[in-house]
Amino acid sequence: MTWIEVTILFLSGTLAGIINTVVGSGSLITFPALLALGYPPILANVTNNVGVLPGSISGAIAYRKELKGQFKPVALLAIFSGTGGLAGALLLLQLPAEVFNGVVPALIILACVLVIIGPRLKQAIAARRAEKGVPSHKIALFATTGLTGVYGGYFGAAQGVILLSGLSILLPGTIQRANAYKNVLAAVANFAAAIVFVAISEVAWLAAAVIAAGAILGGQIGGWVGLRLPPLVLRIVIVAVGIAAITYFIVK
Repeated sequence: MTWIEVTILFLSGTLAGIINTVVGSGSLITFPALLALGYPPILANVTNNVGVLPGSISGAIAYRKELKGQFKPVALLAIFSGTGGLAGALLLLQLPAEVFNGVVPALIILACVLVIIGPRLKQAIAARRAEKGVPSHKIALFATTGLTGVYGGYFGAAQGVILLSGLSILLPGTIQRANAYKNVLAAVANFAAAIVFVAISEVAWLAAAVIAAGAILGGQIGGWVGLRLPPLVLRIVIVAVGIAAITYFIVK
């Protein structure tokens, strides 16, 4: 690996770490970078998953204040996210990448719509729950977390946007708290998938290490930036990244 390649992957990892922590979809930077450097698609996907994982952990640590007192609910959701990540990684090694190509843009569009209407929808759900005694949406929360984990283990690009849109509506509290949950759950799904990849698939370890170094730095920067964004600005950023992700998938 040349110094130019190292520089490209480190900078890509740093940007991915920032974007993953603030919103998600950082893999839309690192995955194409690996492809551009000549890595085959499956190897690039696996290497990308392993490489961005430390950045996800770094971002989760940066958001630790938002998770104070949230250990039990996060741990419960992490079980669903981790199980989904394992399933997604196994699917990646068995199914052609084209399986998700038609579904992913639709998921991202839905996620962007949910982010836009999220505050009003959340208020309506809370009001209905208070007035009519409607139970909490635990099943929807578990399903969202688990299915997004499957997607994260399978491919992962835009995983954060999709997961954050659901969490921002289904979880109590602010969008910043939902983002903190997102960082932890995405890290768990990626970690579970990484176990599968390391055990039964090939990883370009040097490339993964360079991406990881950048992603760790990016995770801390992203945490500093993300925690200072007003809710409205954060939602605008999420939608902008979602639109960029949709454009990427349509072009590809």
